[in-house]
Amino acid sequence: MNYVLAVDELRKTYRMGPVTVEALRGVSFGIEPGEFISIMGPSGCGKSTLLSLLGCLDRPTTGRYFLGGDDVSQLDDDTLSDIRGTRIGFVFQSYNLVQQLSVVENIEVPLFYQGISEAECRTRAEDLARRVGLGHRLEHKPFELSGGQQQRVAIARALVNEPLLILADEPTGNLDSKSGVEILEIFDALHGQGKTVVLVTHDDKVAERANRVIRLKDGVVESDLRKTR
Repeated sequence: MNYVLAVDELRKTYRMGPVTVEALRGVSFGIEPGEFISIMGPSGCGKSTLLSLLGCLDRPTTGRYFLGGDDVSQLDDDTLSDIRGTRIGFVFQSYNLVQQLSVVENIEVPLFYQGISEAECRTRAEDLARRVGLGHRLEHKPFELSGGQQQRVAIARALVNEPLLILADEPTGNLDSKSGVEILEIFDALHGQGKTVVLVTHDDKVAERANRVIRLKDGVVESDLRKTR
């Protein structure tokens, strides 16, 4: 099977003084190219821990994680940093934009360390800004934008390196209903273009947009259901 990512018996254990906490207790699944996945579950189920592992922000205690066919489970920090910069696009609930930079400059940030010419960086960033509906806001700073517009910038930034995988952590959590729907429509469009999207949410209505829902409970996969749309 040609998976974008596959995890095999992922376990993550934290030691908090004399207490051992098993955040993940043997999670296994694979994601095919172009799938749109929602990961759901109650607080403390392991969603955040799993997202950190999938995003190469942390390493599993045991188990294996394959991204684009490569085992990234135990790579060193520098290599993981390179992978985050080239293979994964992140979209966060709080946008994580640089307030001193313009829309187009924020989108360019992931390209700074890739040896790409300044002209190419600008062309890519402006094109993506237009694709997410911000062609008229290229020079605006984040504080001059609405929450929905800031999240559009974050999505464009996540796409600028043409990643294998887009990871979205509660991307509508800080938005009003109308803006939230508009952002979800962008994810629908990305799915339609063949992008692979993993979206973490606690909201059933958000999860319904995906074609597959993985539910976690107590650090294990409780259910993994594909839907017809």
